[in-house]
Amino acid sequence: MLYQPIIPADGIVGWRILQATYDKQFETFSNDTLLKRESDYFRENIGNIKTAGDLVKDTRLLGIALGAFGLDDQLPMKALVQKVLEEGSSADDALANRLGDDRWVAFTEAFGFGPGDTVKTGSVEDMENIIFSNKTQSFEAAVGVQNESMRIALFAERELVNIATDLNEDGEPTSIDTKWYNIIGQPALQKMFQTTFHLPPSFIQLDVDRQLEIYKDRAQNFLGTDDLSVYADPEKMEELTTRYLAQAQLADYQSSQSSASTALRLLLGS
Repeated sequence: MLYQPIIPADGIVGWRILQATYDKQFETFSNDTLLKRESDYFRENIGNIKTAGDLVKDTRLLGIALGAFGLDDQLPMKALVQKVLEEGSSADDALANRLGDDRWVAFTEAFGFGPGDTVKTGSVEDMENIIFSNKTQSFEAAVGVQNESMRIALFAERELVNIATDLNEDGEPTSIDTKWYNIIGQPALQKMFQTTFHLPPSFIQLDVDRQLEIYKDRAQNFLGTDDLSVYADPEKMEELTTRYLAQAQLADYQSSQSSASTALRLLLGS
């Protein structure tokens, strides 16, 4: 069983403790026997992988490869994964580009199985980056077992910064709308902004263009701007994280109070 991170408090207090102890806890987690065994297996065997088909056939390797991008829940979808890898990302109509989630683009680019790409499985540096990213994602998942809001906050610290600084094929910053569509395509970030903006769970059932309108409007009202590029600034990112965690803790408290009230009514009515 993997090391379980220690988070002794909820909300902003718990977040501050996690930030202060992150390096030590991550080191302990990374040295876990099971995680080291899987990392060693990847390190020893990934160099033998020459095609997308080779990677998909080895479930252990594929699990780490997907896990490095937070896509481990896609492990059973091997046909989809192979198609993403084989098509690469250079063509506008490549599946990775059509899925609306930059993690798929990063995933296929990390291995280079697409048309005209250079296969990277023989690059020690690139594959070590995959191993490290998988450890990071695995640690965040373990944090999520203790506190889902903390997991989302850790994920956002990495991924939202990537979205904020993302460039298009011409080397220019991606548009405001494109950045928001990427938020919509990633459940963890979607959850973060839904909570921050007091949006109900049913919000995700709306048409994506309507979601975009509402997100941008709420961002202006709650955050003062709808331009996600501001979160390349660590101070702005911390402000957003603090706001999210405070709102998440409040929502959890209200939910628990509602449940307690319902239970009391049932007892009194019995």
